[in-house]
Amino acid sequence: MAIRTIHHLRHHLIHHLKPYHHSCLLLNSSVTPQTTASVLWRSVSHSSSIPETGVGSNLKDSSSKSLSNSSLNQTEVAKFAAIAETWWDYEGPFKPLHLMNPTRVSFIRSTLCRHFRRDPLCHQPFEGLKFIDVGCGGGILSEPLARMGATMTAIDAVDKNIQIARLHAETDPLTSSIEYSCTTAEQMVEEQQKKFDAVISLEVIEHVANPSEFCKSLAALTVPNGATIISTINRSVRSFATAIIAAEYLLNWLPKGTHQWSSFLTPEELVLILNRASISVEEMAGFVYNPLSGEWTLSDDISVNFIAFATKSNK
Repeated sequence: MAIRTIHHLRHHLIHHLKPYHHSCLLLNSSVTPQTTASVLWRSVSHSSSIPETGVGSNLKDSSSKSLSNSSLNQTEVAKFAAIAETWWDYEGPFKPLHLMNPTRVSFIRSTLCRHFRRDPLCHQPFEGLKFIDVGCGGGILSEPLARMGATMTAIDAVDKNIQIARLHAETDPLTSSIEYSCTTAEQMVEEQQKKFDAVISLEVIEHVANPSEFCKSLAALTVPNGATIISTINRSVRSFATAIIAAEYLLNWLPKGTHQWSSFLTPEELVLILNRASISVEEMAGFVYNPLSGEWTLSDDISVNFIAFATKSNK
C-alpha cells in the first residue's frame, strides 16, 4: 500500500509544484518543478513513516501511552533547545513565526472575543480571563495576549525557551506578570493544577509523539464551555512542497529537518482527535503567505497552514 501511495505521489508532484515554480526561480534559476519533484521523491521514497491510510500514522498508536503518560518527543525537544536563544531574533530561524504572529493574534482575538462576548475594539478585551499557551517557545504569542489583558500562563518542555521568554517578558510591565513554567500539559493535568478559559497551542501538535493524548491533556486543562485554539500544518502535497522543500531547503527560512511531513495532521484528522477529547471545532481558517508583500493573511485555503477554534462541551 505504501509503495502504491509513493508512486502515486511521484506521478502528481510536477503538476502540484507548478504554482511554486516562480518563487523557486527567485532563489535559483536552475530550479524547476521537475528538479524539485525529484528532491521530494527522494525524500519520500526513503521515509519509513509515510501514512499508509487516509487516517494517517499519527493515529495508529492513539491508545498507547508512554511511560510518563506524556506526548513529549525528546528528539523535537532537543531540536528546539539547540536554537532557543534565537527566539527574538527577527531574522533568525523563527522569522516565519514572527511574520505570521499578527495574523495568528488577529484570529485569536476575533474568535475569543466572540466566544466570551467581549468587545474586540477594547484595548484589553481579555481582562479577567485565564489563558494558557502550551508550547510557548520564547513567548512571542504569550506577550501580545498578556497585553490584551489575559492572565497568562505559558509552558514549554524546553527550559532554555522558558528562560529566554522570562527575560524578554520582564522588559515590559504589561508582560512581566506572565507565569512561565518548564513543564508539559500532561504534567499539569497529573498535578491537578488550575484550568483555563482558553487553551492555546500553536505550531506544536506536529512535534508531539502522540497527538491524541496531547489533545486529551489540552481538554483536561480547559474549563467547561472554554475555548481551545490549535494551529498546525496540513499533510498535503502542497505542504510538502512549501513547508518543507521551499521553506527548509530552497528559501532557508527554517533549519533543515524542522518538520517531518508524516507528522502533519489533516484538518479532518484534527477535528476527529479533538472530538474524541470532547472538543468541537467551530471555525477553521488558513494562513496564506504573499511573497510579494511578505505578509500572511487569513484565508479559506487550509491546504497548508491552518488554525482551528474549538469549544469544550459542558459535560
